Amino acid sequence: MIRQTISERPNWREVATEYGFNFHTMYGEPYWCEDAYYQFTLAQVEELESATAEIHEMCLQVVEEVVDSEELLTRFCIPKHCWEFVRSSWKTQQPSLYSRLDLAYDGKSPAKLLENNADTPTSLYETAFFQWMWFEDQVAAGKLPQNSDQFNSLQDKLIERFAELKSRHGFNLLHFACCQDTEEDRGTVQYLQDCADEAGLANEFLYIEDIGLGEKGQFTDMQDQVIGNLFKLYPWEFMFREMFSTKLTDAGVRWLEPAWKSIISNKALLPMLWKMFPNHPNLLPSYFSDEPHPELSHYVVKPLFSREGANIRIVENGKDVCSVDGPYGEEGFIIQQFQPLPRFNDSYTLIGSWLVNDEPCGMGIREDHSLITQDLSRYYPHIILD
Repeated sequence: MIRQTISERPNWREVATEYGFNFHTMYGEPYWCEDAYYQFTLAQVEELESATAEIHEMCLQVVEEVVDSEELLTRFCIPKHCWEFVRSSWKTQQPSLYSRLDLAYDGKSPAKLLENNADTPTSLYETAFFQWMWFEDQVAAGKLPQNSDQFNSLQDKLIERFAELKSRHGFNLLHFACCQDTEEDRGTVQYLQDCADEAGLANEFLYIEDIGLGEKGQFTDMQDQVIGNLFKLYPWEFMFREMFSTKLTDAGVRWLEPAWKSIISNKALLPMLWKMFPNHPNLLPSYFSDEPHPELSHYVVKPLFSREGANIRIVENGKDVCSVDGPYGEEGFIIQQFQPLPRFNDSYTLIGSWLVNDEPCGMGIREDHSLITQDLSRYYPHIILD
């Protein structure tokens, strides 16, 4: 795993604008960066691919355990009135679309799971589309070797999955939704709509705030059309606590992501994995903070619900060495043994390993000056070269 410098494509900002990548710079800071790239060997990528598949399978076994336990559903802070809704989504095998595992990996030791973004993962467009375009452009310009490659079949797999949802699962029309005033989320959803278009799956967009409730308890769009299938880039933990959550069971919607994803997108997943698969090489020792656990000298405190690094603390020998403020924490915390991220120059590097349905199919790299990767961490492309 090597960080290589490279000259930028001279017109990449114009290309980004042309293709709707409007969040390549956020709050005056660069988000997409191409003055360098990460180089992996094929063996390293195959190791990441294998680890991703195995971790994902273990996560599904956690779902199987949790849905049948009122104690665990309580521990995962899923409201009681949503238990049967979540359980049913698993028992009836409601289909999923995609997810992203965040991994610490240095190219030498086994990859370690930091968390599972199984419900509302972003950085999709830049991984599936824009870094592939960068790769093709740089190979064509002679800046990358002709025999190099990229671990990235993400776009093809998304299109295949949408086609499968139409043909096998009967998705005739799929509504897409995200919150207003979220440029990155809207860009992610627009990209997914483009993939659905490629698959021949009819789709429509509306904002979460514009979803209505029909006379028979069904969710409706702005044209009072009943919503039968809905992709929502909006977390289940938010939805479960809103007034209309009592209507979820009777609304007759098939959700992407399905409600069982609320279990594996929850940080309570991490101590459950460690309990069920102790000492697994791809897992870190993790515990519920309010349960007896071994003393760790260097560990990370994470709220059960947290996004973009919010409310996370890194503790060493009883003292906070890094922390991020935020709105989370009332729901409780887990602690996870600290795993150092590989450091290149003055930045720490995190790998996002993507799956479509159950199949690993690509990765993206994030860099941050902080030990805690946050929403404005920089994105870098990668290649495979032996």
